[in-house]
Amino acid sequence: MLRRTISTVSHGLAIRSYASNPGNVITELDSRGLIAQSTSTSLSQVCRDPLTVYCGIDPTAPSLHLGNLLPLVTLLHFQLHGHHPIALIGGATGFIGDPSGRATERKLLDAVELERNVDSISAQVHRFFHSARNYAARRTATSSVPLSAPKVVNNLDWFQDVRLLDFLRSSGKHAKVNTMLTRDSVSSRLKGSQGISFTEFTYQLLQAEDFHHLHTNHGCRLQIGGSDQWGNIISGIELIRRRRNQHAMEPTEESLAQESLETNASDDAYGLTIPLLTAPSGEKFGKSAGNAVWLDRGLTSVFDFYQYFMRVPDSMVSSLMAMFTLLPPDRLSEVMAQHQADPSERHGQRALAAEVTELVHGLDGVRHAEAATRALFDASPSDIDAADVIHALEGDPRLVHVTQNETWGKPLTSLMKTHGGHIGVVSRSHVERTLKAGGFYLNGVQVTDPRRTLAPDDGRIVVLRMGATNHLILAISNS
Repeated sequence: MLRRTISTVSHGLAIRSYASNPGNVITELDSRGLIAQSTSTSLSQVCRDPLTVYCGIDPTAPSLHLGNLLPLVTLLHFQLHGHHPIALIGGATGFIGDPSGRATERKLLDAVELERNVDSISAQVHRFFHSARNYAARRTATSSVPLSAPKVVNNLDWFQDVRLLDFLRSSGKHAKVNTMLTRDSVSSRLKGSQGISFTEFTYQLLQAEDFHHLHTNHGCRLQIGGSDQWGNIISGIELIRRRRNQHAMEPTEESLAQESLETNASDDAYGLTIPLLTAPSGEKFGKSAGNAVWLDRGLTSVFDFYQYFMRVPDSMVSSLMAMFTLLPPDRLSEVMAQHQADPSERHGQRALAAEVTELVHGLDGVRHAEAATRALFDASPSDIDAADVIHALEGDPRLVHVTQNETWGKPLTSLMKTHGGHIGVVSRSHVERTLKAGGFYLNGVQVTDPRRTLAPDDGRIVVLRMGATNHLILAISNS
């Protein structure tokens, strides 16, 4: 059985003068492009008083990734405006798997792996809000209004002892199959060759029960999520209404088709979705060469995290800066004016990479990433702190720890052959051919002599490069 998880990020730091006026949050989110849809045009008015808002995260992996970051940033905005955020970790729903946005069935996780993921992601959410709190304090004016400490809850707490027959009677009877079939997460799968299993078909019922449980026990009135969560969020609002009023009028077929839940003053459950981002290539934003960009520095190094944003195309810099950072409008305009004056300098990308890296990994993460960037691309590593580069490349196979006895006096071609397997080096002759063709570099300087050996003056961080992008970084210790 998985352990139950409910915890609170403990801090009372007061940040940003507008925390005393919670209603501004919807205006701020809208101005930053963080709203795809909402279930009510009066949501801004509803948010004039502090309310509890939650976002769900299924622990299908051991770490959060960039796709999870925008919902967390949105929760952060609500917190900074005086609202009460909840991050729900799906210790129960993770057993099922959300079909939203998928063409195939998810692989089911075993209990041990799922528990490990729950623990890891719960801790990661705590770290995010701790880092984000410090980031926000450096970007905004302080206020006398204390911030609400975010809660991290696990839906296994209320699902693990629920009996199937009780669930069917309490929640299942309020779910209309014809409505469930119209949800995009279901209808798109029914059109495909694989269809959808009953297990994944019922996922929306569990997420609906999550909203109902938090609404009843935590006073939660707003659920946020990616735009692919719209149908699941609507299911939760419908369940809350139907269980509150057993004789509520059924929605019309037209309203079901449009999934329009325009609310009035008597409604007290709302939904808001965040845009799903894609790169110009059509690849889901947050992927690098098909792989997720993780928030865990052990899975994606701080350097690679930083470099992901350095590679963002010019056309996306402005929108991503608004969505992922807390920079005020005047500063955003200033950064973009500098960028547009000379796009080749990539001022916008540098600012974006530094801001998001600081948000997730703190000031130390930015320093480490910038040091590694200089070492690999800009300057001789001799004037760069070796520890910063090592921290930035933690877990990166390009970083190899060696001793001075193993390296000093050794031919560079031999060192590349010995340690360069991860970049496709197959033999010393392969290295020598690259050298003769003018494609071999030591600390950014072209090497033309195949007899060149490594010397103490080359530094404690040595960067060997073949071609334009294949780097080997040697971190040299005394022993």
